Amino acid sequence: MTSSILNAEINEQPEVISELLNSENENVAKIAQSLAGKFDYVLIAARGTSDNAARYAQYVFGAYNQLQVALATPSLFSIYSTPPNLAHALVVGISQSGQSPDIVSVLDEAKKQGRPTLAITNKEESPLAQTADFIIPLHAHAERAVAATKSYTTSLTALAMLSCHLAGDNERLRELLKIPVYIQKTLDMLQPAINRVERYRYIHECNVIGRGFNYSTAFEVALKIKELTRIVAEPYSSADFRHGPIATVTPGFPVVLIIPSGAVTPDMTDLVQRLEQRQAEMLIVSEDQALLAKSRLPLPIPAGLPEWLTPMVTVLPGQLFGMRLAIERGLNADQPEGLTKVTETR
Repeated sequence: MTSSILNAEINEQPEVISELLNSENENVAKIAQSLAGKFDYVLIAARGTSDNAARYAQYVFGAYNQLQVALATPSLFSIYSTPPNLAHALVVGISQSGQSPDIVSVLDEAKKQGRPTLAITNKEESPLAQTADFIIPLHAHAERAVAATKSYTTSLTALAMLSCHLAGDNERLRELLKIPVYIQKTLDMLQPAINRVERYRYIHECNVIGRGFNYSTAFEVALKIKELTRIVAEPYSSADFRHGPIATVTPGFPVVLIIPSGAVTPDMTDLVQRLEQRQAEMLIVSEDQALLAKSRLPLPIPAGLPEWLTPMVTVLPGQLFGMRLAIERGLNADQPEGLTKVTETR
């Protein structure tokens, strides 16, 4: 049994990301050229899933473009009407629908202050897109399931593509162009594991942990679990988790760990050892067979992907896990109760 709409949209991700890369590469190159020398840092306005994509931007622009990335506080612009000084900023709005008034208000104020603005959205006709100086359309097509999947990974792809062009980095761009193949491989590899999630049907809470480029993944996977299954899923970096929350882990407590190969692998591996001592129930996303062997539910991903691109595949186990667990719990994964596709906050 599968969720027809959500399952289809999860499996469309290789196709829509390929379309995005093929359709917008030239546009993004022109945007990067137009923005050259016009800003010193990036301010991103976003909510929900798009806010998690913004966390990825903090790492990719910081690591490869030497740019500080700040997350906007939209309430200062909308509710309080006390916007900060945006001098030297490139202001970016990320939104699947482009509808939320508080996100639009950040870009509107940026234009009033004479700052360049960019919209990353799936709706070119939206208020956000109409407000911005530049637009990167996501090409995710209609996303009918309430839980965002393909609009998240296309947002990551758009940010990665912009990073490559801002840096003039053709080598990384060539790596990025291969990502649809890795996404398809990941979806294929995960099918046996996803059929075993019924074990977790009765859990009430869990932790999701990642670090570095996959700090964003921890937040997005936790969000998918919460909105699809009603399970309380708390995201942490492995560093923050050690500063107190690890005390909540008792024998059998479920912990999802995002551990692709990269600079943070030793830190995450050390945390696995500590969680073993606490007899946690670990669900590990990794290509490392030794780590997967420690997982009660191994969630494999392909080897060979550069760490900066791994968030586009490490989120897939979370999407599939949340969908399948919702079905096992008798819930509607396409239309979770109490949620709507377009959420407009002010």
